[in-house]
Amino acid sequence: MASTDVLARVTALRREIERHNHAYYVLDAPTIPDAEYDRLFRELQAIEAGHPELVTPDSPTQRVGGKPLDTLPKVRHAVPMLSIRTETDTEASGARAFDARVRKELGLSDADPAVEYAAELKFDGLAINLRYENGVLVQAATRGDGETGEDVTQNIRTVKAIPLRLNAESPPAVLEVRGEVFMRRDDFERYNAKQREAGKPTLVNPRNGAAGSIRQLDPAIAAQRPLSFFAYGLGEVQGWNPPITHSETLDALAAMGVPVCAERVIGQGAAALIAFHDDIAARRDQLPFDIDGVVYKVNRLDLQRELGFVTREPRWAVAHKFPAQEQLTTVLGIEVQVGRTGALTPVARLAPVFVGGVTVTNATLHNQDEIDRKDVRVGDTVIVRRAGDVIPEVVAVVTERRPQPEPPRFSILQTWPVCPECGSHVMRLEGEAAVRCTGGLVCPAQRKQALLHFAGRRAMDIEGLGDKLVDQLVDRGLVRTPADLYGLTLEALAGLERMAEKSAANLLAAIETSKATTLARFIFALGIRNVGETTARDLAKHFGSLDRLIDATEAELLAVRDVGPIVAQSILQFFAEPHNLEVVKKLRAAGVRWPESEGLQQSAGILAGKTLVLTGTLPTLTRDAAKEKIEAAGGKVAGSVSKKTDYVVAGAEAGSKLVKAQELGVPILDEAGLLALLESDNENGQHALEF
Repeated sequence: MASTDVLARVTALRREIERHNHAYYVLDAPTIPDAEYDRLFRELQAIEAGHPELVTPDSPTQRVGGKPLDTLPKVRHAVPMLSIRTETDTEASGARAFDARVRKELGLSDADPAVEYAAELKFDGLAINLRYENGVLVQAATRGDGETGEDVTQNIRTVKAIPLRLNAESPPAVLEVRGEVFMRRDDFERYNAKQREAGKPTLVNPRNGAAGSIRQLDPAIAAQRPLSFFAYGLGEVQGWNPPITHSETLDALAAMGVPVCAERVIGQGAAALIAFHDDIAARRDQLPFDIDGVVYKVNRLDLQRELGFVTREPRWAVAHKFPAQEQLTTVLGIEVQVGRTGALTPVARLAPVFVGGVTVTNATLHNQDEIDRKDVRVGDTVIVRRAGDVIPEVVAVVTERRPQPEPPRFSILQTWPVCPECGSHVMRLEGEAAVRCTGGLVCPAQRKQALLHFAGRRAMDIEGLGDKLVDQLVDRGLVRTPADLYGLTLEALAGLERMAEKSAANLLAAIETSKATTLARFIFALGIRNVGETTARDLAKHFGSLDRLIDATEAELLAVRDVGPIVAQSILQFFAEPHNLEVVKKLRAAGVRWPESEGLQQSAGILAGKTLVLTGTLPTLTRDAAKEKIEAAGGKVAGSVSKKTDYVVAGAEAGSKLVKAQELGVPILDEAGLLALLESDNENGQHALEF
């Protein structure tokens, strides 16, 4: 038998854990770190394990779900869960029509005061009835047909936003809370991302995720889903006199720990309803959860009773719908669009459908992995979603409507073996989701991006060639590839907007100066996928000449430091494309040149194979200059300190990296020590510092 102290501790732990659950899952304002929450939860689990007689249905430890069910038992509602009338027109007339009906039923004239309304959101989830007896959750049921629903108590217990016990000293004998189980958009995206990483099925949309979680038979699955809940009304009530208005009733539920949405207002007459409708419509896509409209209710409960019902719908409430964000349509074809980085994005051409307030004829399919995961085929009936300004997307296929015989699966590589923009070959590297065009120097879709990269400070360093000027050069057809830059004339440039004769002359001088470069800069300027500055330097040092790099085999490329299979394939594919080789030829013919050497088959230099980390501000060397010197001596500059770091070069205001180096015993150099090391052929000649 547990002692009084143990019982008191269990009670205190349960209250504290539920308080933190409410703060985290309902208020979105966590009060303690996760580690502290876990400690409290583990302590409660340990006490209950040692004293099974203390385990109660409302304990936070019981939210993990019970055994899977064969079927969901039926529940007859003590008070029917009736649906409310829906206004489908999206204009203000829906609110005016509702107000006019209410005033007529109440016998009010134009001279009488305006009716007070409560306006709230219409959540896009699953309607649920929660039955509390003496403050403890004893049953949860779906709406069903309004008279009879399904018992989903085990699954609802896993929803941490829903209190297992009401926060009330004298709770009602019976209190049925009605509301909506839903899934926040950010929780939905995180859940799907984890599922994709694990190679498991994803949820179609937040609404289906919520409904499917609650109505499936295994509570353990529901416990893994990030579900939320908002209350919007009452069912059967015994032993409690609700307040006189609907809005005060929701406030009372919130005081008992039941989640209630804050996006609600009280207003007078149709004007208040119209203002609420327009405000929410404008902010719909910024809300953290999906809604499909707003709900207007007569606020006073006595007036609700007076108005009563008609054909099983309350006269005192109406739902004012927003345009649907999901609709069914047919995939007429699948095409691709080439982006600025060369990625081929598949696009579904659709039978026109009105969704999210506009007529949609195209929807993104993202990439080949998404096409495969959703199994989208030409001719399929699909669910299309559009929310606000978000690009429409195909979220799921209705496979039972698939044409027979079945259409073939769609493959970007098979359908588009060459780029539709430039005719260059396309490729998909291992580990990448995107299929890409290899014609980086000639592809019209990539033209502006390629030119900006080519002219960048770390590449050919053409000062004055920025975004706006590149836009004009490309849009007017003056430049198609980087080689065309070296054929520009003063007359052609002077005719551009905001380009006076002096500015044009300065740009031409910068282009002329850029002709004298280094092999490493030129390789980097080509914009080869996965080849950054460091890799470009390693390639230049290893091969010594551009021709040897162009002719290199995969084995020869893999012999270069830090070049793996993916980088090697990127280089091979780039130089295998005749369009790219033609541009390189034109650049050389235009006078772009660099010193060449015999190359190095193995890394050389005093720092060959060494890893250094830079931290703080050096007296004379910039970070880039120090990095260049280190790499020229065969070393590698890393961003963080580890046991594999050979030296840390520290300057003024060195921070945590210096501390980490001291903890690990990594040799520390100042600028003078680095320069001395670079000039020395004796590995022991460095100036190690004492910090």
